[in-house]
Amino acid sequence: MRKQVSKQLKALQVGDLVRVEWFDASIGKSLGGGSIDIPVVSWGVFLGIMGKHNKHIVLAQNNFCYADGFYDIDYTAIPLSWATKVLLMVSQALSREEGEQLARSFVLGQRRSRRFQRKVTNHD
Repeated sequence: MRKQVSKQLKALQVGDLVRVEWFDASIGKSLGGGSIDIPVVSWGVFLGIMGKHNKHIVLAQNNFCYADGFYDIDYTAIPLSWATKVLLMVSQALSREEGEQLARSFVLGQRRSRRFQRKVTNHD
């Protein structure tokens, strides 16, 4: 299955609208009789495979353009190893340029968020 997902991902470009089928983590009690495999289907604009320690498929759901091509993005990050199927819905749903701007904004936003978190101090 991983080979199939890898092959499907290689065919994608930033800005493609995709559907990703995957299994989410589960939480429960052993006596509850819950399911361990929780199927999920997510749709979004493919921003790429990202992650320092664990690779994730990053999909943009909503974007808010502020200024100079900088976007705030609602996203889903799916652990690569949890994905079971990737389907291309619309090739280049966004222009390559706009897709790359979204991906850059996502990466810059992650850096800004970490920098902000380091500056915040709690004064008890």
